[in-house]
Amino acid sequence: MTESIIQLPTAGESVFQTYERIRGRGPVVPIELPGKVEAWLAVGHQAVSEILAGDGTLFSKNARNCPALHDGTIPPDWPLRALTDIDHMLNKDGDDHRRVRKTIGQAFTPGRVTALEARIRQITAELIDGLRDHAGELDLVSCFTTPLPVRVICELFGVPADEQSQIRRWATTVVSQTSTGEETQAAVEEMLAYLSELLNRKRRAPGDDLTSALVQANRESRLSDEELVRTLWLVLIAGHETTVHLLGNAVIALCSHPAQLARAAAEDRWPDVVEEILRFRSSACVMFNRYALQDVTIAGIDIPAGAIVGWYAGVGRDPQRHPDADIFDIDHDHRDQLAFGRGPHFCLGAPLARLEGRVALSMLFGSFPRLRLACDPDSIPLSPQFITCGPLALPVLLEPMADATMSC
Repeated sequence: MTESIIQLPTAGESVFQTYERIRGRGPVVPIELPGKVEAWLAVGHQAVSEILAGDGTLFSKNARNCPALHDGTIPPDWPLRALTDIDHMLNKDGDDHRRVRKTIGQAFTPGRVTALEARIRQITAELIDGLRDHAGELDLVSCFTTPLPVRVICELFGVPADEQSQIRRWATTVVSQTSTGEETQAAVEEMLAYLSELLNRKRRAPGDDLTSALVQANRESRLSDEELVRTLWLVLIAGHETTVHLLGNAVIALCSHPAQLARAAAEDRWPDVVEEILRFRSSACVMFNRYALQDVTIAGIDIPAGAIVGWYAGVGRDPQRHPDADIFDIDHDHRDQLAFGRGPHFCLGAPLARLEGRVALSMLFGSFPRLRLACDPDSIPLSPQFITCGPLALPVLLEPMADATMSC
């Protein structure tokens, strides 16, 4: 009997649960994306490694190499076209990709990221001070894990404080498969228009921010205004969306594994905590915008030319890579970490995400060493999208309470 194709997402279960079902069928599995769009998903560590290690002859990131996006197979109003069709760095190949990446790379230097630590600590301290007034249960997502990454990335790119909430609102609409095609396209267009205006502001009055630095760096690269705006669009969304969920997933894991939390606090193992949560429950889930340029075999599985091919960033749960993959343990070997990808499209924001995670978790649990979940972790609602995933709400108690309830 032929097995039915697994839908991603599948109603009634989280993307993490769907991934477990997909993984049970092999290292590379045919799936169905929203709108009944056929695709392939690599979920095995070796399979993902083969895809990411390609030299550009087997897979393309450019949607022009996906026939289904142009021959009517996939309709024009497919919501995910906002991610496949927009002409930004993530959807470019070869020299074209390197040209744009070099420009943002000049502005997004490791030194600039390192210099952000003091400001990240300051923002974290301000948010933690705001938590101290809560006597009972509070939602850590709205009070901490969302505002911290949003403020950091927006300040980094010079977005004024009173304009930051709309960045998060646009990002949430764009990455969610529950948004309609019209809603997604409207969010994209509104955010691009805003960023075009922000870019002009920075030209007139440069500041100590990455948008101003990007304008300066572009004097040599000479990207078009459209390319600059779309680069800003990409890094602002990618620069906070996954970190929001990384922090939430980490709090759940640490509170569910108190012995690991105690070790992290006692031994200052917060960098290992970040690496382990990237392995154990990656907030970046399915990266689906690669297209097979020819018939190709990955991990022994034949994939036809023109196919949409994705990979799962949570491949650290592959038992072929870690026999005890389902155990949260900060002593796991985190070499060959694939949560941020590999190769020419390796995530530029990886150092920032790691820094934010280390600082936020160490300061949060340092300030509230008895912080605990206010409900069973299995009842915590997770975001419905499959591109990223983490808690929609995270009820916690900062201090033990005798009358604490256990319902979310």
